[in-house]
Amino acid sequence: MKSRLAGLMIWVCFATDPAGAATRLKDVTAFEGMRDNQLIGYGLVVGLAGTGDRRQSVFPAQSLTNMLQRMGVAVDPSTLTVKNTAAVIVTATLPAFAQPGTRIDVTAAALGDAANLQGGLLVLTSLRSPNGQVYAVAQGAVVTGGFVAGPAGNSQTVNHPTVGRVPNGAIVERPAPSIAPGGQMKLQMRQPDFTTAARVADAINKRFPGSTPVARAENSALVSVATPADFQNRAIEFMSELENVTIDVDRPARVVVNERTGTIVMGKDVRISPVAILQGNLTVEIRTTLEVSQPAPFSKLGTTEVVPQVSTQAKDEKTRNVLLKQGATVEELVRALTAIGSTARDVIAILQSLRAAGALEAQLEVI
Repeated sequence: MKSRLAGLMIWVCFATDPAGAATRLKDVTAFEGMRDNQLIGYGLVVGLAGTGDRRQSVFPAQSLTNMLQRMGVAVDPSTLTVKNTAAVIVTATLPAFAQPGTRIDVTAAALGDAANLQGGLLVLTSLRSPNGQVYAVAQGAVVTGGFVAGPAGNSQTVNHPTVGRVPNGAIVERPAPSIAPGGQMKLQMRQPDFTTAARVADAINKRFPGSTPVARAENSALVSVATPADFQNRAIEFMSELENVTIDVDRPARVVVNERTGTIVMGKDVRISPVAILQGNLTVEIRTTLEVSQPAPFSKLGTTEVVPQVSTQAKDEKTRNVLLKQGATVEELVRALTAIGSTARDVIAILQSLRAAGALEAQLEVI
């Protein structure tokens, strides 16, 4: 058994191209009040092949009883045992300005102890917002994208069969709550940054010149925009013009590492102060071999036994060094460490040590 940890390292470096650095406002900002809304509902999935909820879950039988009573069928929930029905939580995202009749996708997830939703049918389910208002109704066949095959003792599960989707399964019944475009609009930055917010305001003012600036950066995450006189009755056209204004986005120097997967994501221009890195590896190998101890032929004394033989070997490799000069980037560091055989965990540990020493001129985020 070796004590040295090895891993696969994947590092991604994004280069900056001055010729193609311009980004549209619609990719970095969003209009305040014009957003998606979350909907949730409780429903039943029927038609399952014996993989529905069992007697351990009480609420599916109660829900089925209530539904049958509304259809004129009176049943006793205490005597109801239906394995083809499963209680589910249904969720959906209502887009901004969604109109009645618009179809949206829904997701159904098993709430009880159902084993599989494959082949099920979601019956009519009301989808409500946090204020309790019904904004859509869902119904349709559930697509799981997974399955369970084989008996209970020797089964094979592919993907996640207790969660499924109903494509275009919900119909919007009420317009989505959204703020109508008016004379004053606000742009929300997807990634708050003072420099980017200032550039957004400056780019809008250059695109729509006037006696007074139409855009003003209120903080790192919000830019206020006043509708020009030429667009007072054409707010939608003005919003379209705003979305296509291009700017140069300023992003902070950041290195993101994921130790579990050995992934490193960084910007190409992340700099490192002059520093020397020494790395040495100690490998300890412990081997266990089994030898058979057997008595002499025709001997009546002793028995055949298996005797383990344990051997320990330690190997201390020579220290390997990496020397970086002024202006070196993280890309050059990773290439140098990879060249000397460093693993993903080694590179991540060195980056953390550089940040602690103050030599890494960037934010280090470990996820």
